[in-house]
Amino acid sequence: MELVYKTIFFFLLASPSFGIERGLAQNFIAVAGPLPSELVNSLQNQALPKEAQDPAGSEAHEYLCQQDPVASELPLRLSRLREAGVTHYKVFLPWSCILPEGDARKPDEAQVQRYRELLETLAAANLRAVVVLHQQRVPGAVAARAARGEAGAFADLFVEYAELSFRSFGALVGAWLTFSDLPEVLESLPCGDRRARAQALADAHERAYQVYHEKYSPADGKLSIALGLDQLLDSTSSELLSVSLQDSLDFLSLELHYNCGNETNFYMKLGEFQSIWKDTKILLFSLKFLDCSSMEENPFIPVASIVTAINKEKAHVIGYDVNEFLDFSSNPVLSITNTLQEKPVVVLTPYSSYQTVWKMFANQSEVERDSFLQDVFPSGFLWGTSTGAFNVEGAWAEDGKGESIWDQFGHEGHVYMNQTTDVACDSYYKTSYDVYLLRGLQPQLYKFSVSWPRIFPAGTNESISSKGVDYYNQLINSLLDSKIEPMVTLFHWDLPQALQVVGGWQNESIIEAFANYADFCFATFGDRVKFWITFHEPWVISYAGYGTGEHPPGITDPGVASYKVAHTILKAHAKVWHLYNDRYRSQQLGKVGLVLNSDWAEPKIPTNSEDVRAAERYLQFMLGWFAHPIFVNGDYPDILKAQIQEVNQQCSTTVAQLPVFTEEEKSWVKGTADFFGLSHYTSHLVSAVTNGTCAPGYESIGNFSLHVDPSWPQTASSWIHVVPWGLRRLLKFVSQEYTGTKIPIYIAGNGVPTQDGGDVINDTLRVDYFRQYINEALKAVKLDAVDVQSYITRSLVDGFEGPVGYSLKFGLHYVNFENSNRPRTPKASAYFYSSVIEKNGFPPDVSNRFSTPVAFELPVSSRLPNLPASEVPSKAKVVWEKFSSQTKFERDMYFYGTFPEGFMWGVSTSAYQIEGGWDADGKGPSIWDTFTHVPGNINNNDTGDIACDSYNKVEEDLYLLRALGVKSYRFSLSWSRIFPTGRNNSINNHGVDYYNRLINGLVASNITPIVTLYHWDLPQALQDIGGWENSALIELFDSFADFCFQTFGDKVKFWLTFNEPYVVAWVGYGAGKIPPSVSDPGNAPYRVVHTLLKAHARVYHTYDRKYRASQGGIISLSLNVEWAEPKTSGDPRDIEAVDRYMQFLLGWFAHPIFKNGDYPDVMKWTVGNRSELQNLPSSRLPVFTAEEQEYIRGTADVFCFNTYTSKIVTHATTWLRPFSYEYDQEISVAVDSSGPSSAIDGHRAVAWGMRRLLNWIKEEYGNPPIYVTENGVGIKTDADFDDSARIFYYKTYIDEALKAYKLDGVNLRGYSAWSFMDNFEWLNGYDPRFGLHQVDFDNPNRPRTPKRSAVYYSEIIRNNGILLPKEDEFLYGEFPKNFSWSVATAAYQIEGAWRADGKGLSIWDQYSHTPLKISNDENGDVGCDSYHKIEEDVEMLKSLKVSHYRFSISWSRVLPDGTTSYVNEVGLNYYERLIDALLAANITPQVTLYHWDLPQALQNVGGWENDTIVQRFKEYAELLFQRLGDRVKFWITLNEPYNVAYYGHGTGTAAPGISLRPGRAPYIVGHNLIKAHAEAWHVYNETYRAKQGGLISITINSDWAEPRNPNKQEDHDAARRYLQFLAGWFAHPIFKNGDYNEVMKTRIRERSLAQGLSKSRLPEFTESEKQKIKGTYDFFGLNHYTTVLAYNLNYPAALASYDSDRGVASVTDRSWLGSGSFWLYVTPFGFRKLLRWIKEEYNDPPIYVTENGISERGDVDFNDTWRIHYHKSYINEALKAVVLDGVDLRGYTTWTLMDNFEWAVGFAERFGFYHVNRTDPSLPRLPKASAKFYAQLISCNGFPDPATGPHPCLEPEPEVTPTGTTPGLAGSVRFLGLDLTSQSAEVALYVLFALSGIAALGLVLFSYLYGKLSKRSQKRSHTELSKL
Repeated sequence: MELVYKTIFFFLLASPSFGIERGLAQNFIAVAGPLPSELVNSLQNQALPKEAQDPAGSEAHEYLCQQDPVASELPLRLSRLREAGVTHYKVFLPWSCILPEGDARKPDEAQVQRYRELLETLAAANLRAVVVLHQQRVPGAVAARAARGEAGAFADLFVEYAELSFRSFGALVGAWLTFSDLPEVLESLPCGDRRARAQALADAHERAYQVYHEKYSPADGKLSIALGLDQLLDSTSSELLSVSLQDSLDFLSLELHYNCGNETNFYMKLGEFQSIWKDTKILLFSLKFLDCSSMEENPFIPVASIVTAINKEKAHVIGYDVNEFLDFSSNPVLSITNTLQEKPVVVLTPYSSYQTVWKMFANQSEVERDSFLQDVFPSGFLWGTSTGAFNVEGAWAEDGKGESIWDQFGHEGHVYMNQTTDVACDSYYKTSYDVYLLRGLQPQLYKFSVSWPRIFPAGTNESISSKGVDYYNQLINSLLDSKIEPMVTLFHWDLPQALQVVGGWQNESIIEAFANYADFCFATFGDRVKFWITFHEPWVISYAGYGTGEHPPGITDPGVASYKVAHTILKAHAKVWHLYNDRYRSQQLGKVGLVLNSDWAEPKIPTNSEDVRAAERYLQFMLGWFAHPIFVNGDYPDILKAQIQEVNQQCSTTVAQLPVFTEEEKSWVKGTADFFGLSHYTSHLVSAVTNGTCAPGYESIGNFSLHVDPSWPQTASSWIHVVPWGLRRLLKFVSQEYTGTKIPIYIAGNGVPTQDGGDVINDTLRVDYFRQYINEALKAVKLDAVDVQSYITRSLVDGFEGPVGYSLKFGLHYVNFENSNRPRTPKASAYFYSSVIEKNGFPPDVSNRFSTPVAFELPVSSRLPNLPASEVPSKAKVVWEKFSSQTKFERDMYFYGTFPEGFMWGVSTSAYQIEGGWDADGKGPSIWDTFTHVPGNINNNDTGDIACDSYNKVEEDLYLLRALGVKSYRFSLSWSRIFPTGRNNSINNHGVDYYNRLINGLVASNITPIVTLYHWDLPQALQDIGGWENSALIELFDSFADFCFQTFGDKVKFWLTFNEPYVVAWVGYGAGKIPPSVSDPGNAPYRVVHTLLKAHARVYHTYDRKYRASQGGIISLSLNVEWAEPKTSGDPRDIEAVDRYMQFLLGWFAHPIFKNGDYPDVMKWTVGNRSELQNLPSSRLPVFTAEEQEYIRGTADVFCFNTYTSKIVTHATTWLRPFSYEYDQEISVAVDSSGPSSAIDGHRAVAWGMRRLLNWIKEEYGNPPIYVTENGVGIKTDADFDDSARIFYYKTYIDEALKAYKLDGVNLRGYSAWSFMDNFEWLNGYDPRFGLHQVDFDNPNRPRTPKRSAVYYSEIIRNNGILLPKEDEFLYGEFPKNFSWSVATAAYQIEGAWRADGKGLSIWDQYSHTPLKISNDENGDVGCDSYHKIEEDVEMLKSLKVSHYRFSISWSRVLPDGTTSYVNEVGLNYYERLIDALLAANITPQVTLYHWDLPQALQNVGGWENDTIVQRFKEYAELLFQRLGDRVKFWITLNEPYNVAYYGHGTGTAAPGISLRPGRAPYIVGHNLIKAHAEAWHVYNETYRAKQGGLISITINSDWAEPRNPNKQEDHDAARRYLQFLAGWFAHPIFKNGDYNEVMKTRIRERSLAQGLSKSRLPEFTESEKQKIKGTYDFFGLNHYTTVLAYNLNYPAALASYDSDRGVASVTDRSWLGSGSFWLYVTPFGFRKLLRWIKEEYNDPPIYVTENGISERGDVDFNDTWRIHYHKSYINEALKAVVLDGVDLRGYTTWTLMDNFEWAVGFAERFGFYHVNRTDPSLPRLPKASAKFYAQLISCNGFPDPATGPHPCLEPEPEVTPTGTTPGLAGSVRFLGLDLTSQSAEVALYVLFALSGIAALGLVLFSYLYGKLSKRSQKRSHTELSKL
């Protein structure tokens, strides 16, 4: 036996395999004692009596305290123990003996002395004492004192005792233990529940630990507590102690019982223990063996297993209890030597972590294994969902993104059906959509990856894509704004292709590149990102990318490349972790880890040890490959290394090469993770391979084979089977093997795919999968003590799934990849997962789920003020006086700002329209049920039987309400669902439960329920007794309301009695169009309203009397109203008519309630008079008694209304019969046709009516708190995901509401959009769609999909209004010195003199003299007569202070037949005189050679379609260079060649009016124009530039194009295509490469070939032509006016035209200001974007803006504030382009100097700074206000900053009296001796002509009147201008 014990100690002290390094052996603890019972007996000659087992008993206390701990035999025996190798000895201090009274101030000194002697005896024997302060039960005296004290009394008493012990014995003690035998200690504590007792013990220990180390501990002092592996602590105590003791131990003392017959139970418990105390030093303080008879022969058998199992990592076990070995010895004292050289007798392989875990669960029954745990996750558990960049982003080449390996992989056709990641889910453009869904899902985390090539296109930091950075910044900020933490993955498989070209992950230089990329991400995003993942599933990269080649880069090398890549990745990960740790962690406080994927592995044959080992090998090859180096020791697992070595030895060649880490690398890699990210989907059965091969392969190298149990459910993916219990086992293994309690586990990927097709929404398979897998994770946390802190699903949305493309669907949200909008629809699994998140697991009882009350910000209920009756017309007519005179510019100017804090944003629905369940669960029929079931009543015979099925979809509706972010949800209660018969004797509890669930869910989501009691759906049973014509309904309605207040009022604080009672009364009982279909237009509506008003008042008083005090809510009703605008604002009868309209519509209800309790006087008067005219004895309008009036007055706390449109109203004399409410109003109503139409007749969008309506309510009803409870627009379509029209509607209507609040002081408190989702729209059925969410009514699941308007509205809500975009903020500053300020004209538009002095005909002469070509049959024959008015024109230019003047030369004036065969010298002389006059005025001429007016003679031979024109143009240009070039230094060859080609030869709407060949002629013309330009440029460049020193280029016109839907890739493509077909058509050849852009060439060629042509319709340039064209510019001349919203439009393939080739349509934003031209909208932001685009697209050329301006129509207004606004905003955008964007802008030119002939619209549209009075034959030029503005802006050279003080340029200049015919400035016109404004002078001139025959007295009187008018006009103009 002695040899055995030597062997044991050899291993305990020296074996590295047990984790004790040889250097530590000398400090190893071998602990014995206390005295074995035999020795105690021999020393004391008596046994401990039974009663002494209870130290609290008096006899036991006396016995124990009488013992002498130091017997005479003890020193000898201790000496022998020391000789045998024992180093330490246990001593249990008896607290009750040392402190008999429990008071540390009164110790028993004799006892203290005895134990000091014992400790001195131990020291003399060279044994260190391990002293336990207390074991077993608490002494009675202590318990009594603790019970009488405060909460911490026990801890106080214990610390006092401990301090006494430390002082008395400290120098003699090697280590201290505070407590052992914890169950007994806890049981005896005088505290309340288990938790309190555990807390008291923990506090006592922690405080003792703190005191010891602060006051008493020597340098090597240690303190611990003894925990028992077998001690039966309840879970509460166990969890609390495990957490509390973590930081108050120097080592852990463990008490073990090992049952040789039940090893499995031991290992299960040990595993649980290790997961908590993994990295703690352990002393096996007590070791007991049970039923181990074999130990006498070989004690090593259990010891070896225990040692290895505990001591998995080096140097953790610091000592062992050797008492058991003493017990097995035949001698009382053993002879144990420290002979370390002897080898063990036997070595048994202990259980590994895998075997331990596997054995824990091996004997589970299926019932036990699959049982469902009803419990919740710990507080603070993190729920999330995930995506990967290449899976969802799309935009593969957008904004400078570099190509990734997945881009190339897809483009090479390696993916299913040749699918690619090009667009994917379009998430790059749908940040707001994805965050919208996340808000509905409500996770705490969103895991997404950054696309390396989107940030660093070439993979290195030498090139950074700022727009890519902007995208991730926007995403991160949006997440945080929605209270969702971003978890960012740095690498999710999408390596930049540029790095793959140089070897990818096989090239170690990538480590530095990855570190640089990570460094940039940390620095850029790390202030907001606190969870970083370096690599997502690196096993997949190594295995599939470089092993099997299934993934890019498609390398098949499983034996070498795969392992090399893993090696590189591990080092890259470590480098990045250290980078963060060293540089960023202290400031950013984030965590860095990685996500490793792993299946669980079960042995195929559990009884086969080879299969068990194979399963473990599989786990180590998959998970351990990466986890072991990082989480264990910096190196690969021994199993992995040994297996590869074995395979290589067995084969003749090297099969696999596993790289080797250096020792430095091991220490560098080890510990480089703050969490363990685990991705898990399935499990496998694993068997050992019997006949291995030497062919390199994952399974052959690992010597395992994978299988599945046929009983495991299959999924859409062949590699995923549903094996939920594998997750629990895997988590336990990870905890056991890698993490313990120090490193949390994040489940960072778990999900299941479904197939494309079938029921993609109702994904019950995924729901079941999540339910089971999440529950297994819960078991791991709750039952196995695994520290799982997060669960993240895959995936937020369906996406690109690698080689299988889009065929597998992992998303919680369905993405329709066939739809370019990529709509996202929540699946059943999204709603399920959201509910799991909400409940934090699977609570056993969710009845109190919504018990927490939520406080809502509602107006304090106070009685509204008493108001007098309205006058006739009412005082609110001031609203029409204020607003009807607004100019369109003033009316439509967009306003930016926010609503008041606490503004209640909401959305609305009603019961019948959405609920369905028409007869479900006892609901009674309503009048709408009855009505819709009659065929023919409803469009398409639709019914509300199912509707949106909201009755069964509470969770679905709550989900999207949360996503929307509304503060309130307005819905109605179905009276017949609660009271099936309408009476309170029939209560339907199912209906009540439905509304309770809805209301509770809203409250839990912080959404205020706004509940409408009656929204038109009267119980049919009540209609059967007369409905609202029966006054009995007043009582019945009150009874229903009373029940609702009582039942729901604790949570509902905002009530509405009726919705739109007008509709009930008039449409239901008057017109009879809706149920109950009563057609009595002259009487019933009045009777019904009378009843409704009294019913409303009754309910209001019931709430006020019974519930308001306790519930604190408010109550009102919701009225419908349309704004009415008088047809003629100056007609008093029309003003009275619109007022009457408002009173009959709104005042009918509002006047009694908000004013005096009675109907408006105008109603009473009108109906009364008409009744008398109809020979009736009394008025058809019922009368309220005085008592009723008082009862009704003031029965509303707030003013709520619904509005949709506006109407035009005029007075009318109406028929007396038949009697009709409509006729009673004596008005005529028309639709305002200026607004866009909608799906509902008469519902046109007239946004400005909203502001006026709000003002009217303010004026009429004393500005009460106002809520808009419905506002929206219907669109007739089945699918309107991209509902731009709805967005424009909300954008303008909400803005008008904002104006009313901000500018007019309207007390607006809330706004609700109609409708939350598409629903049953009454008589129209399901055709008009009003919803923010689309509902698919053809799908029985009724899936809801957010439309773009929902995302837009949610952004308004989050901003609490409409914020001015940062980039639109005004910029003060000046343009560069020598900036050119100019103004432009064109020859044909101003010169006139069309046949003068030998001028030839031009194509515009011909075209304008052709009937029906020009508006009003006007022409340019006279134009502005500038041919004869050089002096006047130059004088205007001088007044404008321009430095340049751009004008064009009429080709046919100089060369009448277009050729140089004859030069018209008189015509040429005109231009010479003009140029000389300009130069004399110090104005630089900018000369355009061709501005559209081709000589007709050249057109007669083909014009621009004949390529001979190129030579003609060259000759013409050279002539002008020769004759004018000495004075002209700025030449423009062609003005807007696009318009010449497209409008002149495509649509035919401009001269020469050709439209027959729209698919060829424009391209031929464009081709020749480009060549002509190039020829002219070369002539100047090669012949004249050196001598003349001028500049020459071309002017290209271009709009800016924005995508109609900025969240849609297709629209971005369309916008780019729009630009390339417009500006790029001509700019690309000239400014880039001499050829057309690829977009045009590709599109036109493909369509041409598809049309059966052999080549493209777009001509081709020869190589020499390309070289000649390329670079023919000195600057970029740009004409720009407006912006469009572009979107894709697929034309028929056979259609050959420029438009069909381009494939783009465009619209304008309804919020943009218009102009006098249908195509021109005020969009200054587009100007800056276009300038920046030109800079980036054409290599930063010098740019001159050669035209920019705005038109007007109609009457002349010299105070042209809209033009000032236009130029101010556009020029400011140009300044931003220069200052902020670095655009090389050299000059700016306005269009135009004066009103002129505007081509096909003649003189109807006016762009000029000066008005030309065409009624005066002398055509005088009269300045507008904009002329003065532009002159001042030029003087300032920009916009001086007011903050710097007054600028000289802003000082007014002295007035100069004009002389001769030269016009002066506006406001200084002299007429008939009076100083009049130019406008008044013009009017007076007309009057003078008309009154020329009147006597002198009349003339004097008239002049006097106009003088008065002048003053008023001046005053009004200044006032209006100041407002702007």
